[in-house]
Amino acid sequence: MQGTGREHNLMQYNLLKQTSPLAHTGVHYEIFVRAFCDSNGDGIGDLNGVTAKLDYLQDLGISAIWLMPINPSPSYHKYDVTDYYGIDPEYGTLDDFRRLVQEAHRRGIAVLMDLVLHHTSSKHPWFTEACKGPDNPYWSYYKWLHPDEIKARNLATRDITADSSERNPWHRVAGASYPERYYGMFWNQMPDLNFDHPAVRQEFFQIARFWLAEIGVDGFRLDAARHLYREFEEPKNHQFWEEFRREVETVLRTGDHPGLRREGVHLVGEVWTRPAHVAPYFRGLHANFNFDFALSLAEVIRQEDDTEDLIELLAFIQGAYEQVEPNFIDALILSNHDQDRIGSVLKGHTDRLKVAANLLLTLPGNPYLYYGEEIGMLGQKPDEHIREPFVWNVGKHDPDRARWNKTGSRSARYSTSRTVRPLATQQTDPDSLFSHYKRLIGFRNSHPVLNDNLSRIELSGIRQTGLVAFIRRSQTGERSLLVHNLTGQPISTVLPPEEAAFTQLNWHSSPATHISDASLTVGPYSVALLDPNR
Repeated sequence: MQGTGREHNLMQYNLLKQTSPLAHTGVHYEIFVRAFCDSNGDGIGDLNGVTAKLDYLQDLGISAIWLMPINPSPSYHKYDVTDYYGIDPEYGTLDDFRRLVQEAHRRGIAVLMDLVLHHTSSKHPWFTEACKGPDNPYWSYYKWLHPDEIKARNLATRDITADSSERNPWHRVAGASYPERYYGMFWNQMPDLNFDHPAVRQEFFQIARFWLAEIGVDGFRLDAARHLYREFEEPKNHQFWEEFRREVETVLRTGDHPGLRREGVHLVGEVWTRPAHVAPYFRGLHANFNFDFALSLAEVIRQEDDTEDLIELLAFIQGAYEQVEPNFIDALILSNHDQDRIGSVLKGHTDRLKVAANLLLTLPGNPYLYYGEEIGMLGQKPDEHIREPFVWNVGKHDPDRARWNKTGSRSARYSTSRTVRPLATQQTDPDSLFSHYKRLIGFRNSHPVLNDNLSRIELSGIRQTGLVAFIRRSQTGERSLLVHNLTGQPISTVLPPEEAAFTQLNWHSSPATHISDASLTVGPYSVALLDPNR
């Protein structure tokens, strides 16, 4: 029987949620396995450690985890792969990963793998074969040019970008008898693959099928998705990702994974450029990370003033996406493994970190938490120090903490139990940052507008110093008004006539928040969600 009004909208929403692809609802969580949880006492986080913490992630309200690279690699970060079908022994075995996927699915948590297909390690068998010379069948797997051609085409140098500081990307093979040089955009130990070569494309279609069909992963985060081709050939990037999506969506996944909604393959891309240039990637990738908006978001929170016109900026960005792909998913972040942690950007100011959580988890899009953000972990460049071990407990009482000491990597400098309140102490404190995240995620997961990651943003008539206000409109037409106070003082505002119907205060994060008639007071460093009175 068809319901009416709100009941009908909820029926439509629940039907949509059952049939929508992954990431149309829920909150995702990025994990650097090496730094998350050590299950065997060797000082290195591992896959069994992640499995041991799935109950924690389920309790936090996480619907999917993205694992940074887990394939064999000579580097601590593992973004230079030597075997696309294996698991790095530091992290465990293929059976360990199978168990992690199965246990995650049993809890209704999806698993996304980091797939590094832009380049390989210089130690990958494909590259060691290619280095034998132009007659080797693997030569065409990589990009080679004669020095004269590099000079004639003015390709010897590249501009430094936000994702690579390599100025001289053409590298010589030591001891080689041939003059050609190979292209490595990030580093000479990371040679770029040649996606004009059909065999390379087929290799990665087969690799993706393996992890989807044989292991049961739910999708991939695609590293350096914009750089398969150079900028002047960017349409080739779009074409490849459309082809990749067609290929992976044909995979018939095997096995029974209890608790998982069968939602198809999810692809989220690392594409950092202007909105109009990001937009075409949504034809192939379901989601892309919104890096520029994350920087503006942090600045607004730091200044406690909307100097960036935050909502107008997001509406502009998402409007550019929508022109190309109406069903885009905007992947929102506060920080990630390549950027200074939001905890350090905001200097460990707990109230401002709560504001950051409020905005991330109420703006339209699919939010990603970087492991440890929920407890306020700190970290600044170089990269090792924004990837420090999760702080589970206090010092010697923290057997799950990865130590890194046996790996030759640097010890933790920013996030220790002396500088960051460990999870164990935050879990028992209702006013802690962790408790705030947990409450807000729980409410978000239960609310049909907030939990619709395809919902769109509308401008609010509330324009007042210290406030950020906007309207979320779900796919079923339901609307909610969000009002954020960026400051340490209560702020009162009057709802404009066109928003006077939003009189039902459904959630707030400060006891100082209240509404009377059309007058709303929002407590310090807090958020209020208002729904229309029904």
